[in-house]
Amino acid sequence: MTTDALEREVVAAANEPRPEPPFDRAVSRLRGLNPALGSYATDAVDVILEFANAVGTSDVHIQPTRDGLEVRYRHDGVLHLLGTFSPGVGSSVIARLKVLSGLLTYQSDIPQEGRVESPRHGREIRVSTFPTLHGERGVLRFFGHARQFTLLEELGNTADVTAKLREVLDETSGALLICGPAGSGKSTTLYACLRHLVTDHDGARSIVSIEDPIEVPVDGVAQSQVDLSAGFDLKTGLRSLMRQDPEVIMVGEIRDRETAELAIQASLTGQLLMATFHADSAASAITRLIEMGIEPFLVRSGVIAVVCQRLLRQLCRCARETTDPAEFRGLPVERASLPVGCPRCHATGYAGRMIISEFLDVRQSELGPPILRKADNRELHDLGVALGMKSLKQQAVDLVRSGRTSPAEMARVLGTAFRA
Repeated sequence: MTTDALEREVVAAANEPRPEPPFDRAVSRLRGLNPALGSYATDAVDVILEFANAVGTSDVHIQPTRDGLEVRYRHDGVLHLLGTFSPGVGSSVIARLKVLSGLLTYQSDIPQEGRVESPRHGREIRVSTFPTLHGERGVLRFFGHARQFTLLEELGNTADVTAKLREVLDETSGALLICGPAGSGKSTTLYACLRHLVTDHDGARSIVSIEDPIEVPVDGVAQSQVDLSAGFDLKTGLRSLMRQDPEVIMVGEIRDRETAELAIQASLTGQLLMATFHADSAASAITRLIEMGIEPFLVRSGVIAVVCQRLLRQLCRCARETTDPAEFRGLPVERASLPVGCPRCHATGYAGRMIISEFLDVRQSELGPPILRKADNRELHDLGVALGMKSLKQQAVDLVRSGRTSPAEMARVLGTAFRA
């Protein structure tokens, strides 16, 4: 190809219309809909679902206000405003969502929950409605985006944490707890553990689950979902599963003392039990179980490991480096990178997220005495670090030092007063 021909191709490519970004396309389409038409709600919901699928959001919030419906979406764990739009005149956006998820459209004064299986958008969606001052609020939670992070090796943990998880999953009894706040990826880790058990043992282990709700179907696992209206809750399900000859039991979440007691008992009677649990750190998971009323000797004997994790946003390539200590937020680093914002990251300064996990191996004999005498979080945490556990804080500091995340993001996720 001649130089002139090449230049003509470059100019032609530069002049070609570029595809409109998903955010701008969704906003312009929603603004262009006629709220008076009976098809408004159907079209508006389709636009919102297509936008959510395009950007890979985990949640969409539809909040009624004095001025209309305020739509926000969660991207990389942070809520962003899409815009404020009409709730519909001839039809209602919230009512349309209730129809899709099988909820009662005539019942608007009580909370409701439903699900939408949307092959068209490649997603499974949980729909929750809640009465507010200006009308019903709707929240959509999306599962199964592109089926990412399905295997242990894909989660992004260090090689050491991944190896320890594999080792624990080879145990035949005991409890593995996956901890962290909402949105920290606990369920993703739990499902990756399930898939590992299915593939690594080639279907030779009896694996069952009780979940609220089932977020992702896993072949090779007998999954069941609670149904409160039928009196089938986590506690009832867990008791019944014990009579199903299981070798591995997965509990979606331990929420109260009775479920915790049943889970620990299951882990002591010859089953490997896995569950998510809300705790700020691996050490605090142990103390919280004891504070819930679980006897220390049961915790010591039943729990074999605790994984506590967080997700930090990764800086975009547009980040700028600084050596100004005033911008380090008191962190022990010599330099740091700060978010700037560009079209690639939608002006947020961040693109994607990374996992940090601390792994507390409760099987270590040194942890026995402090657990039995109900030692506090700090003592258990310090002992865990002395025994080889790398804390969430140290991992986050390392990511700041390497320029992969910012001091502000570390403070957002771990808290400015985070000590563990």
